[in-house]
Amino acid sequence: MIERPYDGCGKCLLGVRRLSRMKLATSSPERQREDVLTAAGSVGGHIIGWADDWEVSGATDPMTRPQLGPWLRDERGSYNGLVAAAVDRLGRNVVDCLNTGYKMRDEGKLLVTYGHESPWDLDDQVDENRFTMEAWGAQMELRAIQRRNRSATEKMRAAGRPKGKPSYGFQYVRTVMGGKIDHVELHPHASSVIRTVARRILADPERVTPSSEAARLSRAGELSPADHLAVMYGKPAGGHPWQPTSVKNILLSEATLGYLMHAGKPVIGKDGNPVRLCEGLWDRQTHEALKQALIPRKTPWVGRRSNRAYMLTEMALCGQCHNRLYTQTSADAPPRYVCNARNKGWLSAQECRPAPLIYANILDAYVEEWFLQEFGDGMIFETVYDEGNGVAERMAELRASRERLRADREAGLYDDADDAAWFRERYAAMGQELEKLGLEPQRAPGMVRRATGETVRDRWDKALDVQARKEMLTDFGVRVTLFPVAAPVRWVAGVVHGPERGLTGVV
Repeated sequence: MIERPYDGCGKCLLGVRRLSRMKLATSSPERQREDVLTAAGSVGGHIIGWADDWEVSGATDPMTRPQLGPWLRDERGSYNGLVAAAVDRLGRNVVDCLNTGYKMRDEGKLLVTYGHESPWDLDDQVDENRFTMEAWGAQMELRAIQRRNRSATEKMRAAGRPKGKPSYGFQYVRTVMGGKIDHVELHPHASSVIRTVARRILADPERVTPSSEAARLSRAGELSPADHLAVMYGKPAGGHPWQPTSVKNILLSEATLGYLMHAGKPVIGKDGNPVRLCEGLWDRQTHEALKQALIPRKTPWVGRRSNRAYMLTEMALCGQCHNRLYTQTSADAPPRYVCNARNKGWLSAQECRPAPLIYANILDAYVEEWFLQEFGDGMIFETVYDEGNGVAERMAELRASRERLRADREAGLYDDADDAAWFRERYAAMGQELEKLGLEPQRAPGMVRRATGETVRDRWDKALDVQARKEMLTDFGVRVTLFPVAAPVRWVAGVVHGPERGLTGVV
């Protein structure tokens, strides 16, 4: 049997496969498998495992490849050598290939590739030269591929057409399956997701952050940008969660304005303006507002931590010592809210006896009943960002374009006579357009309140999980104070409006 576990026979080999792009029609994985098995059998070895690096460029250092790297770093267990379908499956860089080969030689391990009649012996000049030549050929092929890709990218960019992956919220439209991109449009679902994120952050930047939104999207089961892209192109989702940095980078990128991007910046067309591929997710004013909302700042505690599985953690307080309640779990009893501040030795809780304790499901049910009774029929209003009538946005676009032109001029890019004439013409045209727009009435962008058409009870019932309901309680400023049975206080079906207009129910 050519595949079996490690048995210490001295020829327990690791199968190495790699492919830069996985497509449904490709048969390369199967061909590489057959070649690896044939090569292993030719030297009397067997395969103990596979290091399959799919969607990994040949330019990646083997030591850092997701699957092969841990084996080379001795993190996956013992093996007696590597076997690959060809030298270019090890890498497309002479240095990387030689480093891997010499590592196998120095550690006394085998290095086998299909088409070479025996294991590579890098102490032999003939084998060393041949191995180096095959690695050099793989590197030259990689350089040719990179050169073609750069040339294609430059031509596509000059023509104002996209190349590469679409930004989150957008999709490429092809008139023929597998053909060239016909045009770009907003993705119906992804654009709605990211617009909702932007609206929530603009409405409450102090409490809604990229971190809280990443956690919310992950809980809601929304595909992360990487998984969304994979599914769009017919590949399985990898189950990756949303990351706060991804959310922030998407929101701050000018790609959201519908621009053609290169190296993180908009591509400037012949008219001096950014090349626009399609309508944006929002306008320039919203983009600037998001930049201001996402400026790093110290934010107060708001009780929106995503790793809490209970509805009232961090908003339930002890009526005796006024410290927050914690949750206790055990194998023989349901989860409980309890004050354990005195047990921890806190000075503020020295007189907290008896400490209040209640089953979590009971207190949650009390609070839910009270909350819906008090506010369930109330209509929910949301604060959203109104873009205005677009005049201010167009003026901001023109000013940004003029600033770019002026910066290029100062850098000496338009010193030639023809270029200088073009610069003056475009700069004057932008100035005239700005003057015309300045005469038009403007509706300034800003935050407005509008009815959502749903009640508090509707949103509570539609909440996806405990955390979504916890956010609703936090938005209403709910605080729960728990007293022990011995205390003379019982449930008060009412609210107390504090200095922060908070709502406090007492048990």
